[in-house]
Amino acid sequence: MSFCNLLESWYLSVNRDLPWRKNKNPYSVWLSEIILQQTRVAQGTAYYHKFLENFPTVADLANADESLVLKLWQGLGYYSRARNLHYSAKLIMEEYNGEFPSTYIELMKLKGVGDYTASAIASICFNEQTAVVDGNVYRVLARYFGISTPINSTQGIKEFKQLAQSLLETDNPGQYNQAIMDFGALQCTPQNPDCDTCPLAGGCEALKKNSINQLPVKDKKIKIKKKYFNFIVLLTPNDKVILSKREGKGIWQNLYQFPLLESDNTLDLEALVERADFNELFEGDVHSIKLFNNKEWVHKLSHQHLHTQFWVVEAASGHSDLIPLESLSTYAVPRLVEKFIESFDFNKALEI
Repeated sequence: MSFCNLLESWYLSVNRDLPWRKNKNPYSVWLSEIILQQTRVAQGTAYYHKFLENFPTVADLANADESLVLKLWQGLGYYSRARNLHYSAKLIMEEYNGEFPSTYIELMKLKGVGDYTASAIASICFNEQTAVVDGNVYRVLARYFGISTPINSTQGIKEFKQLAQSLLETDNPGQYNQAIMDFGALQCTPQNPDCDTCPLAGGCEALKKNSINQLPVKDKKIKIKKKYFNFIVLLTPNDKVILSKREGKGIWQNLYQFPLLESDNTLDLEALVERADFNELFEGDVHSIKLFNNKEWVHKLSHQHLHTQFWVVEAASGHSDLIPLESLSTYAVPRLVEKFIESFDFNKALEI
């Protein structure tokens, strides 16, 4: 059997029962693929259902307020995915009269859709002969064919795409693409792959050369930057808190957050109260200042680590972004802020 046929045969025997595979609706497949770009299936499934419940069609998503889209996305991270979903839904309604693009070339015009996502939707929903290449596929191909070209290099991206396309010998490209992705996720896993039961073991170059753990190869990771965040959780006597919309570009664009003071290193109380931007938040005397987390929370992103402290301050304020505490849960916030809100007892703090 060919490489392609072996994978399709394996797939039919262990096919995962995933909700977005119930039909070939391009809207639901697109939604699932965007959610799963940076999210595990176990976590992403609940969000997939939540989005379809709130936005059953692409028109519903296009007509939604961005604030609701971001709120429903809360906890998944990489919020640009949600903004791109919303933007592209509007584009589909305006430029394609509500009809989902049906070719790889047209799908690539959607914001947030790259080669992998366009290939997945085009093959699964429209039977286009275009191969997917994601992290799982890179791993399977690198090991089976013994390829040491770095997968995150320009040469590697081109080489693996060409190889993947050449292996697409089937009348059902969507099924094959799902097969090779599942094979990487379930069989040819990053750590401790099950080589003893692998249907591809007979032809696997990495297994022959005992190089499973060395493949695939990646160029050195980018240098991780450290940032130091100080969120000021201001509690006023009339049970309000400052929550501001984050403007401009960035991963938290249009999300809400407590006043944020960035610093060059970890701040102590003395250094905090000496800052002018800290004192600008209040009117008159500060009743109390307490550090909520004695140990910094380190929020790890792909390119930076955020060393974060939350300072709880009781004081009067005339800030323009004061909101009632009871409405706090209705705002879309970054995961870091959400974690604090879940951990902090606002009712107890306000018992003065």
